[in-house]
Amino acid sequence: MTQLRRWLVWLSRIHRCWGFGIQSPTDYAFVRYVVNEHWSYYAYENLMDDDWMQQKLGRLYFRLANWRQPNRMIADHYQRYWQAGCKKTQFVSDSDLDHVELARVDVDDMNTWNRLLPLCDEHSVMVVEGLWRNPKRWKSLIKDVRAMTTFDLYYCGILLFEKKRYKQHYTINF
Repeated sequence: MTQLRRWLVWLSRIHRCWGFGIQSPTDYAFVRYVVNEHWSYYAYENLMDDDWMQQKLGRLYFRLANWRQPNRMIADHYQRYWQAGCKKTQFVSDSDLDHVELARVDVDDMNTWNRLLPLCDEHSVMVVEGLWRNPKRWKSLIKDVRAMTTFDLYYCGILLFEKKRYKQHYTINF
């Protein structure tokens, strides 16, 4: 992604940063203190990457793991970020997972998505990467009746499955 395109995306979403316009206190706190937290965390010095996108997403995943504190996750190339956020997390293959607490899926990987979705409950969090590559697929995931609260961060999306909440979608400047 070019520097110019990054700035254009950021400018187009400038009015959606820091949780502006979010009425739900829970969703506001999530956006403000997990998604867009800019204070330096204790592990940031050890989690440096050459690629700006991997570092940006990795730090988000660190904060998500710190917030959700999952017991088991699917092993992926962001494992060191997840592990830094929650030391107790055990990493398994997706075939060994019987319940989803926190998982990362690519927007084009529908096989994994279809395998993991039935394992989600009201405490599950799914991160979908690559929204900008396949916006139609992302829109279909937003419309899924199981995903109650969704956050579009452009580079990735976050789905929460809490059934007692009203269906809500947010576009966030990340």
